[in-house]
Amino acid sequence: MNELDPRAIIAREPMHFRQIVAIAIATALNALDGFDVLSISFAAPGIAKDWGIDRAALGLVLSMELIGMGIGALILGAMADRIGRRPTILSCLVIMASGMFLASTAQTVTLLSAFRLFTGLGIGGMLAATNAIVAECSNARRRNLAVAIMAGGYPMGAIVGGSIASLLLGATGRWQSVFEFGAVLTACFIPIVLWLVPETIAFLLHKRPVGALAKINRTMLRQGRAPLDALPPRDEAPQRLSFGQFFAPGIASVTLLLILAYFAHMMTFYFLVKWIPKIVVDMGFAPALAGGVLVWANVGGASGSIVLSLLTQKVGVRPLVIGAMICGAVVVAIFGQGFTTLASLSLIACIGGFFTNGATAGLYAVIAQAFPASLRAGGTGLVIGIGRAGAALGPIAAGLLFAGGASLSLVALLMGCGTLLGGIALSLVRYRENSIA
Repeated sequence: MNELDPRAIIAREPMHFRQIVAIAIATALNALDGFDVLSISFAAPGIAKDWGIDRAALGLVLSMELIGMGIGALILGAMADRIGRRPTILSCLVIMASGMFLASTAQTVTLLSAFRLFTGLGIGGMLAATNAIVAECSNARRRNLAVAIMAGGYPMGAIVGGSIASLLLGATGRWQSVFEFGAVLTACFIPIVLWLVPETIAFLLHKRPVGALAKINRTMLRQGRAPLDALPPRDEAPQRLSFGQFFAPGIASVTLLLILAYFAHMMTFYFLVKWIPKIVVDMGFAPALAGGVLVWANVGGASGSIVLSLLTQKVGVRPLVIGAMICGAVVVAIFGQGFTTLASLSLIACIGGFFTNGATAGLYAVIAQAFPASLRAGGTGLVIGIGRAGAALGPIAAGLLFAGGASLSLVALLMGCGTLLGGIALSLVRYRENSIA
């Protein structure tokens, strides 16, 4: 990459205000994902009460958008590498808003499950596209920090959205109000993205669609940088994206180990955030108070993302993530060991969220580093897509264990082993950091 290549300029120069705005919007979109994913958790106690469904069936409902996320990450993540990050995000927002509204109208478990699956398609594609945008809009010095901050948006969405959801549940007594709020909020982001988020320069240079030079120059001028007279030479010949590229020599082991790390960690993470409200309600607390415990888990999650983000400026991101995974496994196991007061449950949930979400934030930075630009969104989508099977399996497995008579202490211990396995897999990953900006 030569010194006049705009990607090299972005990599070495301080970030312009418009780059920061794009990263901030991507962070807000991830916050939206956080609320949309966890909306079913806040609504779950009311759904179980109104429809009389058992824990095994509830575990399946809790996992439906996670299954959709896996499919969406695979299909729409790859689409982001073909048609662009911006149009993919807009498509995902339409899917998410529609799915949230339809969920509020569901009258049966089957329909609710179908609508949550549909919503998950948009959430999965969104994460792959926003991860690529943040990596490509940040400079080399702040890239890990930017990606980790973006990931920190997820628990922030759950904190703010969850607090509003708890208020809505207390005021209306209707679990449907959570999804109605989510539909309106999601739709509000469509004009924001249209106005403030351009296609990334890295994507335009790689794919070179019609009008690429004009689009790049428009973005360069808005960032206070000199326009290009012509497109720089291609770094590599354009390739047709194929599944086999992710398993070619030199990248296959990275792909497989990242999938395993993400899969195993997501089992633990989504057991914690999906089951907290139902577990707390079954202890005798009101749904609004149970939602508050989940909010505290996400307060810890946001704090973990921030702390890890700052530490990446001094320490390599991979060892930080491994350490967070090990600590997360221990705390999740401790969560089930006899805590019965609201304060103690909130505290241990907060600590668990700190380590598990901190690890999640760091994983996105590792994924962004591990894949080249031509495979980044697709690779992210592949890892997240297959890995989301672990996210879906976590709540289902916990529901089956509970239904089979397993105690909370045993379930928490078993589910905590997932993120421990993820840490072991990540310790085996070997990669050379790829150029992003």
